[in-house]
Amino acid sequence: MKALRKLLDKIKPAFEKGGKLSMFHSVFDGFETFLFVPNRTSQSGTHIHDSIDSKRAMFVVVIALIPALLFGMFNVGYQHYLAIGQAAGFFQTFFWGALAVLPYIVVSYVVGLGIEFTIAQFRGEEIHEGFLVTGMLIPLIIPINTPLWMVALATAFAVIFVKEIFGGTGYNIFNVALMARAFLFFAYPSKMSGDSVWVSLKDYFGFGQEQATIDVYTGATPLGQAAIAGGDNLVLTGITGEPLSWWDTFLGLIPGSIGETSVLAILLGGILLIYTGIASWKIILSVFAGGAFMAILLNIFAVNPYMEMPFWEHWCLGGFAFGAFFMATDPVTASRTEKGKWIYGFLIGLLAILYRVLNPAYPEGMMLAILFMNIFAKLIDYLVVQNNIKKRLKRARIAQ
Repeated sequence: MKALRKLLDKIKPAFEKGGKLSMFHSVFDGFETFLFVPNRTSQSGTHIHDSIDSKRAMFVVVIALIPALLFGMFNVGYQHYLAIGQAAGFFQTFFWGALAVLPYIVVSYVVGLGIEFTIAQFRGEEIHEGFLVTGMLIPLIIPINTPLWMVALATAFAVIFVKEIFGGTGYNIFNVALMARAFLFFAYPSKMSGDSVWVSLKDYFGFGQEQATIDVYTGATPLGQAAIAGGDNLVLTGITGEPLSWWDTFLGLIPGSIGETSVLAILLGGILLIYTGIASWKIILSVFAGGAFMAILLNIFAVNPYMEMPFWEHWCLGGFAFGAFFMATDPVTASRTEKGKWIYGFLIGLLAILYRVLNPAYPEGMMLAILFMNIFAKLIDYLVVQNNIKKRLKRARIAQ
């Protein structure tokens, strides 16, 4: 690391004002601060500085996403071999899934960071670090059969029209990754829903040639099955037709978006976020509480099997857990007051289950619930602050 530091110090003057490469100062600064914590400090005001800046916080979030990413790679391969009826070992399954998932990560980062670098250079500003997380989130919340050009288009849309047009990191109203998914969902619904988007049968360097007799595989996710279920009992099944237990949905060996199926993997990363203080445990807990409240309320007035689904099953299906830990807790778009966090999270959980059960057109629910509450997050904070002001004024009058 010392040698790298010396190299950067040696070439740095060329990128400073007046240097031969000064036009690329933003690019150099982005790489330097990516590798090392800046040694610059504030010149005025009262601040507390430590080694954890926003880039280091983003790194922690990316690390927290690794369990969901690795499991998602394995599950993509696992669902593939189940669909074609072939037995495969752990490493073959994981390697096939990794080959399927990695192109989405590459496209997301290349397009997103490319746009951010270009805009930073044009404005003469520092490169924002927010896309370090967004670039990983986008691939994890989409089906494996989404065409790569659509991922590139959605990423560009989200970075330009959801983030940069508002001023960059810290100024966006909506969660950037979720808006990329929403763009795909409404612009190309056939590629984001239905029964044929969750299992990939492509051939990756000889892995997957077994699919020659299968052109398209269709299999609904558990939430998709629940949305169209009829009869008196709701029985969720996997690709092979075997009934799924709660444990199956908790582990995540089911069809779904790449990184959203395993509650266990999400929980491992979520614990790190809570431990480091990056994610608010109040928002996470209140999301699950809101979901449980609405599920129980629907159980009481149930008129179909979906309304009878217990809350703990809702927690483990779709993107509920992933949204609670990694989306609802986005510090830019979430409420920031302590009381506001409870209200914000509770309403997200409540609306997610309400959308799921009462509107079969949106069986997922979590995406729309979070984006809807992004609109009201600052209003919630405003009302909480105003309420506190009124209480203090009232106490002041009584004291007089």
